[in-house]
Formats: sequence, structure tokens, C-alpha cells
Amino acid sequence: MIKEIIVVEGKDDTAAIKRAVEADTIETNGSAVGEDVLRRVELAMQRRGVIIFTDPDHAGERIRRIVAQRVPGCKHAFLPQEEAMYKGDIGVENASPEAIRKALDNVRTEQLAGEGGSVEVTWDDLIEAGLIVHPEASMRREVIGKLLGIGYANGKTFYKRCVSFRITKTEFIEAWRVMERQLEQERG
Repeated sequence: MIKEIIVVEGKDDTAAIKRAVEADTIETNGSAVGEDVLRRVELAMQRRGVIIFTDPDHAGERIRRIVAQRVPGCKHAFLPQEEAMYKGDIGVENASPEAIRKALDNVRTEQLAGEGGSVEVTWDDLIEAGLIVHPEASMRREVIGKLLGIGYANGKTFYKRCVSFRITKTEFIEAWRVMERQLEQERG
């Protein structure tokens, strides 16, 4: 049984979560996250904690931002797009129970504003790793986002995730090295 309540987008996502783990969910019912849903998430955070587990697409990221802004300190589970795809449809409901369990095993907790700790990964690190201002930056962020367990994001959001999830310089460099090895193997 997962202690935290998992925030998902809809009924099919809840069904997929329940096939994978024993957990309670709150459904946002799509991207128009209502005030009543946000109040339930706030209460859940106070009582049990919250894991945000939305689809790895634009709408899912929008929901993640809305909930995380309103309810700081949430945990986040990320699913790679290819593990959430079925016949062109991207969603948590399409993921295997194993993929869902793996994502939940690798949740990341946001650092609240004012909490200690310094920023280890810098904007310059992202440039040097080819994650921004690089012809393959998008693909490189996708690969390293999987390795770090923070999902795919544009450059600015990727940097914010590195900061808010307290990605250490050591974690970042190791993921960068693995990414480079993977890309070399793919190129032959």
C-alpha cells in the first residue's frame, strides 16, 4: 500500500494504478483542474502526502504545474512517453503495471522555497551537456530526463526540475556519461 495519495488525470489512470499497486487516487478529470480537486489535494497533502503522476504530454505537464504550484512539496512520478504509448495515445492508462511500479519507485520530491541546499546543477552545465542550445537538445533532454527520473521537459523546465528535485552534480554527471555512451552506441 502506498501511503501517499496519487493525483492522476482520470478513471482509466486510476484503474491502471490499481492494477500495479495498492493506492488511493484523486482524479483531476482532465486539464481543467477545479477548485474542489485542488482543495482535496491540499487535504491529502496535509494528511498523507501526494504523488503527482500525470500523462507524459503537454496536458499532463500543465496539470502537474497547476497542482504543484497550489500544493508545494508534492512528490512527482514520471513515466517515459514510450512506456505510456498505445496506438498513438499517450497516457498513464496505457502503461504496464511494471512501468507504473518503476515510476513510483523513483519518485522525486520537490524542494520547497527557502529549504536549505545549494543549486548544484547550473545553466552552464546544461549548455555543456548539450541539453540546451544544441541541435539535438530535445532528444538529449529526453534521454537524460529518463536517466535522472525527472521526465522530459523543455530547457527552462528541465533546469527548474534539476533545482527543485535537488539533482546533485554527481548524479547529473553520471547520467550525462551514460547518455553519451547510449548515443554513441546508437550511432554505431
